[in-house]
Amino acid sequence: MNGVAGVAVLLQNELGEGIVWCEREQALYWTDIHASTLWRYRIDEGALDHWLLPEQLGCFALCEEDGWLLLGLASRLAFFHPASQTLTPITEVEAQQPTRINDGACDRSGRFVFGTFHEPADGGPRLPVGSFYRLNRNLSLERLSLPGVAISNSIAFSPGGERMYFCDSTTPVIRVCDYGDDCGAPRDFARIDDPHGEPDGSIVDSEGGLWNAQWGLGRVARYTPEGRLDRCIDVPASQPTRMALGGVDRSTLYITSARLGLDARSLAAQPLAGSLFAAQVDVAGLPEPRFAGPPEHVIATASS
Repeated sequence: MNGVAGVAVLLQNELGEGIVWCEREQALYWTDIHASTLWRYRIDEGALDHWLLPEQLGCFALCEEDGWLLLGLASRLAFFHPASQTLTPITEVEAQQPTRINDGACDRSGRFVFGTFHEPADGGPRLPVGSFYRLNRNLSLERLSLPGVAISNSIAFSPGGERMYFCDSTTPVIRVCDYGDDCGAPRDFARIDDPHGEPDGSIVDSEGGLWNAQWGLGRVARYTPEGRLDRCIDVPASQPTRMALGGVDRSTLYITSARLGLDARSLAAQPLAGSLFAAQVDVAGLPEPRFAGPPEHVIATASS
């Protein structure tokens, strides 16, 4: 099954990313990284809200405790309570490196896995000086035993949590490793053969299929658990970034997109770039994993 996505919310996000579906709120959350803005869209009400943050928001996760999010800001992890706009820092990440936090997702055990993104000060090539990390439920931070990365992306987990997907977007390959307390040796999972495309954000559905947003190709591709391409959803913007399967039965594929780097001619050809898109699909999503570490512990510690 192939298809075409339509506009769900008309926007001009510079770098829309990181979208997740919150079943408890029946709402979508995502970030516009370069605008340092968190967005929320309640689909039943059609209500759109946003919050400006003190630095770029690369990724985030829902928390088990209602009303809280775990943020992957450019330089640090923090808890955030949108209703009160309470922001509580947890820890800095790669403070001495020319990097920022980029992609991230919770594993099936409620731990937050994320990677970093090289930002060379001289505008030179991005190098694999970043890493992948895991924030555990007790708020300890560990570096995962995975190769260095220039642009971390495609972090997702199989339905049972025994496989982790990831990529470095500077190469056209999505990789996979056995996952548990440790990471196994990475192996190639799927390759984008079009030289104009890059693998961006990914999610896994209830059948174990991996959906990947393919930057530069204007499409979202689904791969079987064996790595075979079996369907594509076209997006009316060349730079889709990440997806979430949401809605009442989790069968609406919501897709963020970006305007970043598009010149006037490109924007004229794709005026919907930066919007939130949606398409109906024939496979359901999984409940979004939530970070199991308690925000109140951090808040109590910070105020004591």
